[in-house]
Amino acid sequence: MEIKFGTDGWRAVISKDFTFDNLMKVAQAHADHLKEKNRKKVVIGYDTRFMSENYASVVAEVFSSNDFEVVLSSDFCSTPALSLAAKDLDADEGVMITASHNTYEYNGYKIKGGYGGPATPEIIKRVEERLGKTKPKTGKTRWEEMDFNSYYIQKLKKYLIPDVFNQKPEKVVHDPMHGATIGLLSRILEDTLIDVVEINHYRDAFFGFKHPEPVEKNIPLLRGKTVAEEAVVGIANDGDGDRVGIVDETGEFVNTQIVFALLLLHTIRNKKVEGAIAKTVSTTYLVDRIAQKEGRKLYKTPVGFKYIADLFLKDKIAFGGEESGGYGFGFHIPERDGLLSGLMILEMIHLHGKPLTELVNDLFAEFGTAYYKRLDLKVEGDQGRILVEKLKKEPLKELAGIKIKQIDLTDGVKFIFENDGWVLFRASGTEPVLRIYVEMPEKEEVDMILQESKKLIGG
Repeated sequence: MEIKFGTDGWRAVISKDFTFDNLMKVAQAHADHLKEKNRKKVVIGYDTRFMSENYASVVAEVFSSNDFEVVLSSDFCSTPALSLAAKDLDADEGVMITASHNTYEYNGYKIKGGYGGPATPEIIKRVEERLGKTKPKTGKTRWEEMDFNSYYIQKLKKYLIPDVFNQKPEKVVHDPMHGATIGLLSRILEDTLIDVVEINHYRDAFFGFKHPEPVEKNIPLLRGKTVAEEAVVGIANDGDGDRVGIVDETGEFVNTQIVFALLLLHTIRNKKVEGAIAKTVSTTYLVDRIAQKEGRKLYKTPVGFKYIADLFLKDKIAFGGEESGGYGFGFHIPERDGLLSGLMILEMIHLHGKPLTELVNDLFAEFGTAYYKRLDLKVEGDQGRILVEKLKKEPLKELAGIKIKQIDLTDGVKFIFENDGWVLFRASGTEPVLRIYVEMPEKEEVDMILQESKKLIGG
């Protein structure tokens, strides 16, 4: 089989392609890339997936046998915890054994830079070029073990506004989705007046036979529990803890675009973080309006956090993120951090003394309304890519009777309407899926645009 890294590492089905033999080949290629640059230290973490700790030990053995200094997590940890360890322990690079939010059949190998964020395309390319060139070395099992979680928790505690959670007793519901953030929010808030109610908080390699992605359809228990417990917010994290899903006090899912805007405001207004703003092309127009009002430089990138992380390394970025629930903070590391994002929403609620529904209403009152949906449409073969190419060559002038004022070809094809609403068409590079993203100022317009968009491919 061909081992191929995607936008966020190598992922494959356990026992089919994700085997010990293939894993050792990847680790050896990674070691060869680092040795050619005279690098000597790696950190390795793993999530709660099936046999993740065993896979991590095999990777540690390969690096140890190649005479690297190896620090292995003493327990499962989140991707941001591993990235933080890579940066603060002065590692040359890091490895995270995880398939992120994929279903339980998968595991994976993520490479992290020593700067504490996703590997650059150049690093990935160098590792891929070395696959199979050297027989994996084994036999040495000398490495240090460290509790990455405890270090990560102490770091996150330092980011909090002092005593913000000691004003009155309240509840928050945390759903780690059987993943790597199990117990972490409770530990961060253990010395405060906040009572953390945990659900799905035990290790289950099958993730309860659900998809460990914190989107609305996957968290019905969190929505119900938040209302039942009269909690101020519900927080869900994906399998490796780098994404977040938020539920308000009424049990309603707060879409990821609104969460982006709220976190951005909290970061630059309340926490006074200096720097530019970075967003992907599939992110809300509210960010553009906030950037303009606050006088901040705004970067726009293709879809994928690696592009955002790259900007963190090149410029001073206050806040950056993407539509899929992954957000990075200028005061932290150039990495998505789902647990920190949830913690910052909780901090914002307490600082303002307002329920989350009211904070969203305030956002809309100041910057305008915004409603959003994304549709992943299964198509035949290359249908999605063909449609996107056709729309680039023969762009629409209007859709559903709404005139188009601008076209953005940063990633796929994005049509921006006269009312600032937009629709983005992107073809998946890994599966026969056409992604259609829609954001409009009125709720009914979203479904209207989606229906008209589906007709373009005969949907």
